Amino acid sequence: MGHNLAKERLGIAVTAVANARAAIELTKQYVVERKVFGQRVADFQNTRFELASAVTEVDAAQLMVDHGIAELDDGRLSVVDAAEIKLFATEVQGRTVDRCLQLFGGYGYMAEYPISRLYADARVTRIYGGTSEVMRHIIAKSLGI
Repeated sequence: MGHNLAKERLGIAVTAVANARAAIELTKQYVVERKVFGQRVADFQNTRFELASAVTEVDAAQLMVDHGIAELDDGRLSVVDAAEIKLFATEVQGRTVDRCLQLFGGYGYMAEYPISRLYADARVTRIYGGTSEVMRHIIAKSLGI
């Protein structure tokens, strides 16, 4: 029992990064089309900065996931590495989708907008496969503390 947890956690991280990227793409499309105060939402500095920060974090998570996949392929993916990757990727997903939903405003909660589903789905990834707190425990234990 538990021998596939590292692989499962890596799979959750892969999905987290993919969903974060989907949220960014949906948001880019939305902010280009949506106008507020007579200008596109994309024209506000805050919008550009939020999306730039989101992309940077997702790219970093992608690098971790890619490394994890290579380690898995080589038979070297450790429980600790998988915990770090899952923790980082799902936390990034949560922050990214939250940022994106904020840029949608009230529309972000409407079921017709896919961002609302991504928002709900993002929350559970920090729970299944081991909560973020469990991931932190595994990582801390590897540090001898």
